[in-house]
Amino acid sequence: MPQESLSALQDPNAPATLRRVLGLWLLVFYGLGSIIGAGIYVLIGVVADTAGYAAPVAFVLAGVLAALTGLSYAELSARYPEAAGAAAYVQEAFGKPWLSRAIGLAVVAVGIFLSSSLARGVVGYIDSFVTVPEMPVALGIIVFFTVVACLGVGFAMRLAAWMTIVEIGGLVIVIAAGAPALERLGEIAPLMMPDGLAGWSGVVAGAFFAFFAFLGFEDIVNMAEEAREPEKTLPRAIVLVIILSTAIYFVVTLIAVAAVPMETLAGSRAPLELVTQAVSWVPAGTLSAIAIIAIPNGILITLVMLGRIIYGMARRGWFPAALGAVHPVTRTPVRATVAAGIVVFVFTALVPFIGLVTLTSAVNLCVFATVNLALMRLQRLRRRSDLAFAAKRWCPPLAAGICVALLVLEMLR
Repeated sequence: MPQESLSALQDPNAPATLRRVLGLWLLVFYGLGSIIGAGIYVLIGVVADTAGYAAPVAFVLAGVLAALTGLSYAELSARYPEAAGAAAYVQEAFGKPWLSRAIGLAVVAVGIFLSSSLARGVVGYIDSFVTVPEMPVALGIIVFFTVVACLGVGFAMRLAAWMTIVEIGGLVIVIAAGAPALERLGEIAPLMMPDGLAGWSGVVAGAFFAFFAFLGFEDIVNMAEEAREPEKTLPRAIVLVIILSTAIYFVVTLIAVAAVPMETLAGSRAPLELVTQAVSWVPAGTLSAIAIIAIPNGILITLVMLGRIIYGMARRGWFPAALGAVHPVTRTPVRATVAAGIVVFVFTALVPFIGLVTLTSAVNLCVFATVNLALMRLQRLRRRSDLAFAAKRWCPPLAAGICVALLVLEMLR
């Protein structure tokens, strides 16, 4: 009998705890669902507008930049596998509750801004099939997925995994539709390599935009208390997710620049629709329909994450203790999840879409920079040779510097 069950039999009055049911591949699908959302369905046009035919290179560079911070999260998740995630890491490194609480609140804020912006954004895709009132539909989506997130982590994660498969399926359709265009690869390959300072400047600018398509790997660490062997599983999931998403983005972007004339692709708000329009076997609006699944998947995943980090912070005394309770039936932090859903509901109703997107990017970069600095300090003060995964010593300072540079560019832009 599992140790968890034995403990429950020995002390039936003990408070309910989170259930460790998540293996490596559920965590990988959770991470891919966080990263590969509807953003890739529109972002290629933005990146191509700055990087031109070098857009695939820009996505690979963005993947490398994201991987540096991802490696920091991987080691920290092996050191401290807690649901509080970044807030716990900062507390262990600096020992300042006010800073840890601020980082935790920042992560919660990012999740709230992201969920609210996704709820507002999905209505635009629904409108391409049937006209609906924006606000009631957006708020209804938040309520529905808050309930789903409370039902049980196994159910929520399996649903998210299936929705992620649909998202990836949409990208597979794009690859199949555009594959014949790879005959032009010999023609466009020289154009993909940046030439001189101006060319590399475009690639770096494109990588700046593409970087935000990789956000979401950090959510994996908040599932630490529901993962099996988290010290090993979490780092592996983070690394796998970043590698897989980089490979997917590179292939899809390569197909796009080969299949669509650059003057049409650059700046397009529906670049992947342009790829599928060239073939008769893909019905019109297919990718828009997939986006309607991809966006709510991001909402569900974010609400699950928010419930865990609020629960973890409550257990450390940074939120009211009532939010640190686990429901005895669903074994999920229902109070914390409902609290998150209520705040997301309010922000969805009150804050404009563009403001939500801008806040999400800026706050996330601040969190990343602080987490990288936390690991840099921990590697210096608390060296450990027993970790299942350890980042190189040069990784955290380099990643922190990149996050600060991206933040400055975001502010200037």
